[in-house]
Amino acid sequence: MAARKIVKSVHSSEQAQFCDLMIDSRKAAGLTQAELARKLHKPQSFVAKYEGGERRIDVVEFLIICRAMAVDPIKIVRALSKR
Repeated sequence: MAARKIVKSVHSSEQAQFCDLMIDSRKAAGLTQAELARKLHKPQSFVAKYEGGERRIDVVEFLIICRAMAVDPIKIVRALSKR
């Protein structure tokens, strides 16, 4: 697989795809943004901002969010790498 150019914008197509996967994962877990935020001890706006692409999450936050959704983070990474 060829390396992709790193785009710093939070509005890259890869970032949008990641956001879509996170939204799909949350919904598949049967959680609203507010319910997930409560599990994370964060305001609902935290979830809304990373799902909307307004804010990026780091790998540690990603793992914590996946744990709160009871989702395998590897599945999300694999799905993203196949797009």
